[in-house]
Amino acid sequence: MIEPKNFYRKLDILQSRIGLEKSGKDYLLTIITELQNIFGGDLKITNGSIYERVDNEYILFYRPTTEKTLPILPQIPNDSEVVQLILKSKTYIFNSPVFYNPEDMIGMTAYITHVAFTVHSQANRWIVVFDLLSEWVREEVDLCLNAVRTALNYRLISESVNSELKQAVQIQQSLLPGTSPTISGYEIAGFSQPAELVGGDLYDYFEFDEGEFGFCIGDASGHGIPAALMVRDVVTGLRMGIEKEMKMVHTLRKLNSVIYRGAYTSSFISLFYAELEKNGNLFFANAGHPSPLLFTKDTVEELEPTGLIMGAFPQIDISRSFIKFPPGGVLVLYTDGIIERMNNKADLFNVAGIKKVVQGNLHLKAEDIMKKIFKAANAFGKSTRWEDDATLIVIKRNI
Repeated sequence: MIEPKNFYRKLDILQSRIGLEKSGKDYLLTIITELQNIFGGDLKITNGSIYERVDNEYILFYRPTTEKTLPILPQIPNDSEVVQLILKSKTYIFNSPVFYNPEDMIGMTAYITHVAFTVHSQANRWIVVFDLLSEWVREEVDLCLNAVRTALNYRLISESVNSELKQAVQIQQSLLPGTSPTISGYEIAGFSQPAELVGGDLYDYFEFDEGEFGFCIGDASGHGIPAALMVRDVVTGLRMGIEKEMKMVHTLRKLNSVIYRGAYTSSFISLFYAELEKNGNLFFANAGHPSPLLFTKDTVEELEPTGLIMGAFPQIDISRSFIKFPPGGVLVLYTDGIIERMNNKADLFNVAGIKKVVQGNLHLKAEDIMKKIFKAANAFGKSTRWEDDATLIVIKRNI
């Protein structure tokens, strides 16, 4: 029997290695070798070998080779009794050395059986096999190998999830504009702050001929990966519609139909889309999005919804509207994350918070106005974590 204090100290060392060891193609082999080095004598395990799942069988990936090491089966069908016992029990101690060919065991007098456990990531599965020598203790073998198996699975699956999250972040970042367009007579600034690694807010720009350009802002219900997937579909669909020179109302109606028929029937998205001519003519359609604010020196005008949110119904009744964007005017587009920023008294930053910042800073550049709104909203929430995705676009007309 292993002295308990010594056993748990060794197990703690091994689990630390599992969590800290550099990952890569030799990661599993490194840990299995370390497991044998630390516990080989105590647990009576040796010749740690690894099988990897390939199609419908497990192929021998690694087996130590010495003069005293017997060869083991090079492959095992997935539907074999041996494999099914391991997959069902996760860790299994066999009554006989089932991974040896019987003819290879002729003349062998020493006691040997096999113990095996399964390890998996999201994409791969392996079976680890040890020769189990005489005088082993079932409770010790089970406890140690189950603890190692659990730690390995957690590390491998966590890495797979983190890798997918990083890919999702990269995909979403590639959808958002890297820079603002340069349009004569206008300053444009935009930024999105996700509440999680990926978010459900979107904004985009569309450059046309003769100084005209379009822009949009949207907010998918919820946040995180499901909302990010919705954003991906909407951005892609909107870009395709605009590139085909469809009218904005037709594009939004078609996009709504596609979203409704898709995988996110319990989700919806608000979307504001506009096209701005060089002379200040602003044509827009607002599908249930919080009303953008057009500031002048003496007025604030809201660009109210012209239709319902998208994705909630198979068809939406949406129309186009018009407003004049005067020289010196500032247009602010925002999502709920800005106006619903809350302080410790449960008060909201609200539209009034945006108005207060902008009206006192109309003389600044669009980029600086945007930064001041974010700074004010962040301070209002005592710089705590953002509970919802927050996005701003600020456009200023200079001439």
